[in-house]
Amino acid sequence: MLLPALTALSFGELNEERQSRLHDMLQLRRGTPRTEGYGSENSIAHREFTDETGHRLVLDLGKVDEDGWVFGLYFDGGRPSPSTVEAHRTLFRGLMEWFGLQLVQITPAATADEVLVPSVPPEAEGEDGLGVSWNFSYDRLEQLRSHVGLSRDAPREVKEVKLRALMGLPIWSAAPEPLRSEAEAFLHGG
Repeated sequence: MLLPALTALSFGELNEERQSRLHDMLQLRRGTPRTEGYGSENSIAHREFTDETGHRLVLDLGKVDEDGWVFGLYFDGGRPSPSTVEAHRTLFRGLMEWFGLQLVQITPAATADEVLVPSVPPEAEGEDGLGVSWNFSYDRLEQLRSHVGLSRDAPREVKEVKLRALMGLPIWSAAPEPLRSEAEAFLHGG
């Protein structure tokens, strides 16, 4: 089963000629979408290769809606090395810049600009928290980490962006006091 090691979501228009150029740059097999693993329903082309340790990896290009593009690195068995993942992060970001695509998010994020911060609907911004309840069993910041999609070793700036996004939601007003205090202390360098 293929699992994602790194995915990068971007947005922008690519005509047929630019798509063909992108396929060439990634050395993808045209007309061969990936058929296994997470996100395969969006795949439009892929190629398989092995890393320096002999693990099977798949480089994939997917399309979401009209102008959404997903670059992915997937693994089967052993997880790719951190250097392989970072090389692909650099590749994906470079391709986005080259083709004028707007970065939406990269998972796992390494920098603040790779985090998707959901927008709060205007009608929710003015809510005072009445009727909002905290339906989670945790009240410590470390417990919250997995809920917001953070790995234990995520960079501090990524943790800060994810935490600020959560704190901007109406539900935050119902969070337990120890959690709110710990979050504030973390954001102020604690």
